[in-house]
Amino acid sequence: MTLHREGFIPLSLVLVVSAMVLAVLYYLDGPEIALWIVGSCSAIVFILLAQFFRIPHRIPLGGVGDVISPSDGKVVVIEKVKETEYFRDERIQVSIFMSPLNVHCQWSPMAGLVKYVKYHTGKYLVAWHPKSSLENERTTFVVEGECGEVLFRQIAGAVARRIRYYIHPGQTLVKGEEVGFIKFGSRIDLYLPLDAEILVNLDDKVTGRETVIATLKRL
Repeated sequence: MTLHREGFIPLSLVLVVSAMVLAVLYYLDGPEIALWIVGSCSAIVFILLAQFFRIPHRIPLGGVGDVISPSDGKVVVIEKVKETEYFRDERIQVSIFMSPLNVHCQWSPMAGLVKYVKYHTGKYLVAWHPKSSLENERTTFVVEGECGEVLFRQIAGAVARRIRYYIHPGQTLVKGEEVGFIKFGSRIDLYLPLDAEILVNLDDKVTGRETVIATLKRL
């Protein structure tokens, strides 16, 4: 397990600020209990942040046509909807909610060519709000593989306001390749063809790079 690069700055800030506060208290000959409180609180914050920015070592699972989970979390939506940004037709939407305790890296759900990447500014509704996928800050990706195209979307929540993405149109991805990171709780939406075989159920807990969400029919 390693720390994600997005965590280096916040973790460094915790260390620097803690060291400065402890140095001031020591210089002013502050009470020993104050030093213990500041030191303990700093350690707890550092550990919690390190837990949030952790990146476990995982080997992508699934075969050709399998769509793996792009993130950790819990399945909160499985329904037929009209996708209005790219396909403009009906798709099966599978939404995964990430709590602050989940790994917050995102991975490509399948191998293929990046056809579309677009970042949208927006609101910060709670991630489970029905309108969050259309009104919140978000980034939409479309990857075309051997069995067709899949759209997936990073969505910021009420707390998560720092979406990062690292891919661009024309890039070729391997299955499970890192594509982005969202800081502090959010949601991922997948839009799959209507004939896809969905292999998860509502409230299932899924693991990024390992859980197979669906199987696509060969073209």
